[in-house]
Amino acid sequence: MKRLSGWDAVLLYSETPNVHMHTLKVAVIELDPERRDFDIDTFRRVIHSRLYKLEPFCYQLVDIPMKFHHPMWRESCEVDLTYHIRPWRLPAPGGRRELDEAIGEIASTPLDRSRPLWEMYFVEGLADDRIAVVGKIHHALADGVAAANLLARGMDLAAGPQTGRGRFTPDPAPSKGELVRSAFGDHLRHLGRIPATVRYTAAGVGRVRRSSRKLSPELTRPFTPPPSFMNHMLTPQRTFATATLALSDIKETGKALGVTINDLVLALSSGALRKLSLRYDGKADHPLLASVPMSFDFSPDRISGNRFSGVLVALPVDVDDPLERVRLSHDFAVSAKESHQLVGPELISRWAAYFPPAPAESLFRWLAGRDGQNKVLNLNISNVPGPRERGRVGGALVTEIYSVGPLTAGSGLNITVWSYVDQLNISVLADATTVDDPHEVTDAMIEEFVEIRRAAGLSEKLTVVEIALAQA
Repeated sequence: MKRLSGWDAVLLYSETPNVHMHTLKVAVIELDPERRDFDIDTFRRVIHSRLYKLEPFCYQLVDIPMKFHHPMWRESCEVDLTYHIRPWRLPAPGGRRELDEAIGEIASTPLDRSRPLWEMYFVEGLADDRIAVVGKIHHALADGVAAANLLARGMDLAAGPQTGRGRFTPDPAPSKGELVRSAFGDHLRHLGRIPATVRYTAAGVGRVRRSSRKLSPELTRPFTPPPSFMNHMLTPQRTFATATLALSDIKETGKALGVTINDLVLALSSGALRKLSLRYDGKADHPLLASVPMSFDFSPDRISGNRFSGVLVALPVDVDDPLERVRLSHDFAVSAKESHQLVGPELISRWAAYFPPAPAESLFRWLAGRDGQNKVLNLNISNVPGPRERGRVGGALVTEIYSVGPLTAGSGLNITVWSYVDQLNISVLADATTVDDPHEVTDAMIEEFVEIRRAAGLSEKLTVVEIALAQA
């Protein structure tokens, strides 16, 4: 047994019937002529053989009586792969659109908390002898870095433990008395950590006061983001869209403009959101605010838990010139990161340990039921580096990987970018009422990239990434 950290628990408490807190990982797999008989039963056997190094797949949530403390993970429990790995078939022609629509449907239902908090969908019917595996994992179980490490183990790109070979003895269920005694002891330990947490907080406040850096006007109003078409009470239904750019084109553009890949992701998002704001709101006269997760634990061995905090970054959607948007995206990101480091990257996660479960759940239910503008942020944007070499599952080649995080209360859009070998793969998750078609977002991001390259004097012809779904 191990207890969820305060930050893990907050991600659990923030889930409501219309705000689902799972992340999605999508792998497109090529079946060569020797593997055309690779079916869901074969895939279940592959996953069963790897459970010994995918330990979080065996975690089961255990609530504490009377919500006396954060829940715990029962680390080894029975896993019914017939339940967790489910079949799905696409309608013809089985291209990108059909797969994206299926993923939107998969994203629209919450995970069952009485079972380990993950599901996989074995998707057949893709064109060109391909299948897809859509993984749905609760955010309380793993953040982007941990999920990437878990994915690498699943594709045999990372070595995990070399014993067990899928066999383990389930842990016995704890008694109520054991749970309460453990919670009481952990509360005492947390009380002992309060002085260190206060010192950490005071040191951060001191650094901010001594710093000569002054935040720009756009970054001094994190609790009053401008009204936007994205911000409204969510429904349970989700829509999904993907697009792919060549990583070589991104790197070439970043080098020419002196910015990072993350800066370009923010600039592409800003340009796309400018177009959509003009379309849906009729104006784009104020910067938007995005929450960008920043990890403070990049250990390749970490496959569970959340070690990140959200950094509020301004998006210059009010700027017409694409190169100026790139420059400002870079400047705003640098300012936000520096301010975040001054305050202390672990500040929120440390204090999250003291959030009382019942009041926290009530607060998030209230926020999820409000039919108005989000008062903290407009949307979430993530950029996560994925595997640098191609993976295989059951000997079959993984040709594409996409990932997206959840929507948060009052924010109907999430843009997540994962790099995979030579690809920069864009995923957009939207509430069903936010945009008419989520591909409006991905199309606008591709258009923005072409405009940036044109303005920078680079070739407007983008490199074709050799994947079957790119033109489907």
